[in-house]
Amino acid sequence: MLADPRRRSANRAGDHLLKRRFTAGELPRLRVQVEECAAWAGLCEARRGDFVLAVDEIASNAIEHAGGTGSLLLRRVGDELECRISDSGPGFSEDLIPQILPGLDGATSGRGLWLTRLVTDRFAVSAGAVGAVVTLAMRLR
Repeated sequence: MLADPRRRSANRAGDHLLKRRFTAGELPRLRVQVEECAAWAGLCEARRGDFVLAVDEIASNAIEHAGGTGSLLLRRVGDELECRISDSGPGFSEDLIPQILPGLDGATSGRGLWLTRLVTDRFAVSAGAVGAVVTLAMRLR
């Protein structure tokens, strides 16, 4: 469900801008929808590409490591654009995310998570009812 940008009431703090399930084949459309919502919410163009990249990395991880589907909730919360991606995989903790660029420390995976944590203003991993929930956010101002 994509918010209608013409509705000013949908811009209230905490309102959902985008809520949907996704699969691998839907990732290109998901990126476009996240870009559109980020622009409408007021995320500056200079940071918008990083936000879309971060969302794509987490969504791709949900597809690859957690059964091929995921759920995304994008909303404006105060002065942030927040995205929560959940999956039904085995879950993981932030401890698994490399502290330095993967490959330099001997790690062979985790580059997308490392990058996402690097470019966002807020990043957290938590356990969902099943699987993991990754929350990332960027300040709008």
